[in-house]
Amino acid sequence: MSGILGRRITALRRAWRDGTLWPWSLAGIAAACGYAVATVFHPGYLSSDSNTQLWQALGDEPVNDWHPPVMALAWRLLIRITGDFSAMAAVQAAVLWATLWVLARLVWKKTGSRGLSLAVLAVGLAPHIMNLTGVVWKDVHLAYALLAVFAITLTVRDLPRSRVRTRWALLVLGLLFLVYAALVRKNGVPAAIPVFALLVLAAWPAPGRRRWLAATGVFAAVLIAGSAAVSAVTAPLATRVYAVIPVDDLAHVLTPAQMRTAAEQAGASANLRDRLVTTADTCQKRHITSDAYLQCFPQSRPFDVTYLDRHADVVVRMWMQQMPRHWKGYAEYRGRVFTKLLFQSNQVFWNGTHVNAGARLHPDVRKEPLNDTLRSALRNYVTGFARDLPMLFQGWFWLAVSLVLVLRRRWPGPYAREIRLIGASSLLYVLAYLPTAPESNYRYVYWPALSGTVALTLVATAFAARRRAAGGATAGEPDTRPAVLPAGRAHEADPAGPREDSGVTV
Repeated sequence: MSGILGRRITALRRAWRDGTLWPWSLAGIAAACGYAVATVFHPGYLSSDSNTQLWQALGDEPVNDWHPPVMALAWRLLIRITGDFSAMAAVQAAVLWATLWVLARLVWKKTGSRGLSLAVLAVGLAPHIMNLTGVVWKDVHLAYALLAVFAITLTVRDLPRSRVRTRWALLVLGLLFLVYAALVRKNGVPAAIPVFALLVLAAWPAPGRRRWLAATGVFAAVLIAGSAAVSAVTAPLATRVYAVIPVDDLAHVLTPAQMRTAAEQAGASANLRDRLVTTADTCQKRHITSDAYLQCFPQSRPFDVTYLDRHADVVVRMWMQQMPRHWKGYAEYRGRVFTKLLFQSNQVFWNGTHVNAGARLHPDVRKEPLNDTLRSALRNYVTGFARDLPMLFQGWFWLAVSLVLVLRRRWPGPYAREIRLIGASSLLYVLAYLPTAPESNYRYVYWPALSGTVALTLVATAFAARRRAAGGATAGEPDTRPAVLPAGRAHEADPAGPREDSGVTV
């Protein structure tokens, strides 16, 4: 008996030394960290937007498309399965840490370094990433869904061509994540385009025009079908929320007198005309620089979410007539709002206590209070870094990172193409806020912050692996560790021979 036990211990030691057990160790560490983060945020931090989605999921309010119906539907399904609204925050943490584990495992396979693979997992504990992990926001859902697609594409790229079923199963899963990302954030489509390109390039090493067109058609069809299915299940009230953007522009570019004239020329009703004039007057007197519809527009009580739907055509007509005439004022206003988003991001930490306390829940749904000790510790951790390293929470920094990721001609390691495309996704997402940014919340740049942090981590691991390999060669010692090869030579590390899609850069 002791001999058998000794042999097993010896085998475990050997497996630990040669790295066989390390991916499982990474899985255990990721699970422990994910559970700890979920515990800190339990039962989830909720803003007024989050509470609205929760009430819709519970059936306390009719679903409307002011916020994404797909998120209310997903929350409804989770509540029915678990009987607990906290399941949504737990799923967010699970998706993030499962994705980071996949990326850490890939780094381990490429570099053979335990430290570098742990560095990938550490992304989830970074203050500018962990601060929103348990906040139930559509911005967080977008970021985690796109990161999951990124991890799936890297996994598919490294799978042998013989594993056809596994490859296509993962690609279908990636497509579903991508469709969810596009549906959960109305302005998430620009960010999804480069990530969609990653999926196509993972499926085919060098897709021709026909494959690109076919893949685009499939993505569009699945996106339209998904949107139609969600609408059929939830029957959301139409709000045409996009009209808040022209209201914002009109209120900050036109004077109250000009607003009255513009409204009359566009055929606005007396009620809409008077509300728009009051909006311009209130915003300008109170020096409110953004989000005019919610902060300055006279609202009925209770809030009529369908008001804009009835008047959106007139508002858009006013915008089309007036902005070309006041293009300088429009450019100045949009530049002011966008630079504020880049340089003065707020809400780096969301304290959901008072919102959770006011949440209306069905009697059969469990509700637990936040842990004030853990909440205070998290707030101190995040706000301390926001004070000492403010650029981590500023849009300009992640815009600069995305520009570097896209414009640098070559990155070390086998993921040069993927790093550039994820940088392009971040860049497009930030630039999409130039004509649309309602205010300067940090959550609007959460995806660029997450993707930029992951990309920089992968770049750092590639540089570190190359230095380790060069150091071993300089010392004259054989280096048996797997090393990250320069882009275009990644097939040399594949015992199965050259692969047509390895190391391709774009």
